[in-house]
Amino acid sequence: MEIRKKVQAGTMQSSDLMVFVEPAETLNIEIESTVKKQFEHLIRTRIEAVLERLQVTRGHIRLSDRGALDYAIEARVEAALRRAALEG
Repeated sequence: MEIRKKVQAGTMQSSDLMVFVEPAETLNIEIESTVKKQFEHLIRTRIEAVLERLQVTRGHIRLSDRGALDYAIEARVEAALRRAALEG
């Protein structure tokens, strides 16, 4: 899947997250989180799993987390990636 445009998905409410995706020459993941010290490695693992499943190899993914659970992270990242890949 190719990231074609800049998009976002999610909300900034408690227990949710915002995902910002934009085209880039390399793959870069940036995580901001209220629980970053404890869970950054788990958040990153979830993001990487979605990227691998959707075969995304390039793009800038920025995540602003407010304590979202695993399923929310996966869903928001996938939604943003699918929006970014759409043409038009």
